[in-house]
Amino acid sequence: MSQLDITAATVEPALLDLPWQLPLEAWPAENIAALPKGLSRHIVRFAHLNDYVIAIKETLPELARREFELLQSLGRLGIPCVEPFAVVRKRTDEKGEELMAALVTRHLKFSLPYRAMWSQGLRPETAKRLVDALALLLVRLHNVGFFWGDVSLSNTLFRRDAGAFAAYLVDAETGQLYETGLSQGQRDNDLEIARVNIAGELMDLVASGNAHAGVNPVEISQRIVDKYEQLWQVITGEEVFESNERWKISRRIQKLNELGFDVGELAIRADSAGNKVKIQPKVVDSGHHARRLLQLSGLDVEENQARRLLNSIDEYRLKHQRPGADEEMLAHEWMSKVFEPVIGAIPPDLRGKLEPAEIFHQVLEHRWYMAEKVDHGIPLLEAVQAYVNEILVNRRDEETFLEPATSGIITMPDAVPTGLIVAEDDEDNLPDWRDLV
Repeated sequence: MSQLDITAATVEPALLDLPWQLPLEAWPAENIAALPKGLSRHIVRFAHLNDYVIAIKETLPELARREFELLQSLGRLGIPCVEPFAVVRKRTDEKGEELMAALVTRHLKFSLPYRAMWSQGLRPETAKRLVDALALLLVRLHNVGFFWGDVSLSNTLFRRDAGAFAAYLVDAETGQLYETGLSQGQRDNDLEIARVNIAGELMDLVASGNAHAGVNPVEISQRIVDKYEQLWQVITGEEVFESNERWKISRRIQKLNELGFDVGELAIRADSAGNKVKIQPKVVDSGHHARRLLQLSGLDVEENQARRLLNSIDEYRLKHQRPGADEEMLAHEWMSKVFEPVIGAIPPDLRGKLEPAEIFHQVLEHRWYMAEKVDHGIPLLEAVQAYVNEILVNRRDEETFLEPATSGIITMPDAVPTGLIVAEDDEDNLPDWRDLV
């Protein structure tokens, strides 16, 4: 222990209190946090550290350091990935024999591995949406010049994002960041790795009975390729239009914003006749809506959640606009009169089930269902109470998970609770109930 070498992104003396003199698989139960995890070629464990949870992976010292630095670089570029916390080297056991180094990352709260989600027996449509989120993550990575090299369900985490899913990179061990960007061949190679890995993992889940009978591994794994190509074209493709159709520039920018990208610059070129214009955007990967919401309210949330909350702020502004009340002032009023009362109405023992922004989004969804059912408006706090009683109490906590670490995720009930009955012709436009409870 006297030679222990810890390189940390932040000062955390409690790291020294963990049993680094033991192989990770031999750590005592009081140190281990029982959270679901994906498959890994390394020994990986979750551990308690003060009031949060860390993930620890045993690997070679040079690999641990390299991955630590890669994750730091991706974080600075605004890529959704786990936060690197520390590298622990020069570990020895009580006999003085050398142990593996450890890469420590901060556990992403309210997240689950993709594989764990599929193990719940999710429907094919939900599986497709998970793959869509992974395709968007891969586009974002390639857009900044990152070659992943091991795209799989187990190397990805998801978080709920206003009824959709947001994907996060977990394992960057095989990755490489190129300042000059990726070639077409490198992107195609990463896509083929993704297609093969996802098909194999889904076949394994189907064979073990842990996936819905309607899940087609080949079809769903091919979807990541198709969705990726669609997204890449929207982000990097060149568009030609007549000079009197300049409104299409705004439409293109709006499409990019909706995907979570901002436009760094636009290359606009007119042809020799002067009657056609070509545009090709240069995008930067951040979060247009998330950044705007952070500036207005201080809330740091996912992109789709930010879009939904901004819509609520805009509705509030329309109802309460008055001379001298600018956007920032009305956003502050919305926080104190709308958002905070909703979150404050959630019983304290239920607040760990979802993060506040997702709770607020689901309350608005439930309110919409209630209003449709009775054909008139529902007061917001009445909708909160109904949501708590009918939906939230039946959820498991997403902040913590108390089942054994190797167990599956609990199976969701088949019955649809009161208040979520929708018209048959609207079903395709609404979130899957199993994704909400």
